[in-house]
Amino acid sequence: MRIGTSWAGSIVRRIASRGVSNEPSDQPTRVRIGLLGCGNVGGALVPLLESQRGAIAARTGIDPVITRVAVRNTARDRGIDLAEGVLTRDAMAVVADPDVDLVVEVIGGIEPARELIMAALSAGKPVVTGNKELLANHGAELFALADANGVDLLFEAAVAGGIPLIRPLRESLRGEPITRVMGILNGTTNYILSKMSNEGADYGDALAEAQRLGYAERDPTADVEGYDAGAKAAIIASIAFGVKVVAGDVYHEGISGITAGDIAIARRLGYVVKLLGIAEREADSGEVAVRVHPAMVPIDHPLASVRDSYNAVFVEGDAVGSLMFYGRGAGGNPTASAVLGDLIDAAVNLASGTHGALGTFGRARMRPIDATSAEYLLALDVADQPGVLHQVTGVFARHGVSIRAAEQEGAGPEARLVFITHDAVESAVQSTVRDLRELEVVRRVGGLLRVIGS
Repeated sequence: MRIGTSWAGSIVRRIASRGVSNEPSDQPTRVRIGLLGCGNVGGALVPLLESQRGAIAARTGIDPVITRVAVRNTARDRGIDLAEGVLTRDAMAVVADPDVDLVVEVIGGIEPARELIMAALSAGKPVVTGNKELLANHGAELFALADANGVDLLFEAAVAGGIPLIRPLRESLRGEPITRVMGILNGTTNYILSKMSNEGADYGDALAEAQRLGYAERDPTADVEGYDAGAKAAIIASIAFGVKVVAGDVYHEGISGITAGDIAIARRLGYVVKLLGIAEREADSGEVAVRVHPAMVPIDHPLASVRDSYNAVFVEGDAVGSLMFYGRGAGGNPTASAVLGDLIDAAVNLASGTHGALGTFGRARMRPIDATSAEYLLALDVADQPGVLHQVTGVFARHGVSIRAAEQEGAGPEARLVFITHDAVESAVQSTVRDLRELEVVRRVGGLLRVIGS
């Protein structure tokens, strides 16, 4: 989107004053990059950019070069070539440096990243970031600041690693009446669930293997309890629906309670268990519901075949139907690729005096999890005696929860009843579960799994 003439003129003059000109020339226009953070992603971005500089210049007329890099420890060997004097521990000095035209933030967390990004935007410098935690909590504020200063704030890497998702949502599908975005947004949990599904592993063993391979952190809470996916779902909902959704609006339910028995029941019934992030907008009321939880996906659904650390996202719209985006959702190289794509766009826009505006974000009318609906699977360990089924189904009926399928597994002390409901409201299902726990004939109420995509 082209900004107003006066803004464009001031930006072009500002670029020129830093030594970057947008006048036609046989030489590519140099754009100087300040990089905040040089860990997993930043360390992959430096060699990737260097290897692609020639191709970028030939295709765009822009020569992006990293001139300053802020790190915590300047003495650490990062295995990359940087000129003497490029490294510094003073991140704000990089942002304020007149020889930096564009800032890339990959340090993560909320502070000092928020302060640094706000300083860069206020100085008229575009920012590229992969910081999902920051955007999930302060995105609308930062987007507004970027628009007010006529520069880009791009964040493709914040949601799905190397998968291009944000750009299609904010550009290609900007006029699409999107109704739902759902998908596998966390590679760690998808690896764990794949291990449990394919090999029959217990949750603890699958988690330990993920940690050994580097897919899971030493403290895996953010991943396995759904907080990482929840931050991404908040960003997706904001962009897809044009409303302010923050991480605190998202319902979270992780995979730590999923057992090998749950996986086995799902597989026998023709389903695969996945941790899904779901953002939906109700057409009539305009209410938005955003949630993260384990779900049973039919084995013939495309999401069921997404295994290991891969991610996939479905976008559903009234006009376009269903679209699926698939690829590696994490890792230094895929994420650096997404950062580089944003960096090129921001550099081209800067040199030409334009920027891509996200527009105004309205107030979200959030639908709480209790008001959402789905089909549900519920397994009960019960006494094997006459009248048990009647007592149990009576509880379902009392709360208006209709049963689509029911079966018994085992006999005697191993007796188990397995139910799949028709579409039901979450609050009614939770009330049903509470009352079932009070029945003497019910020894244990197993995990409750929602059925998605039937």
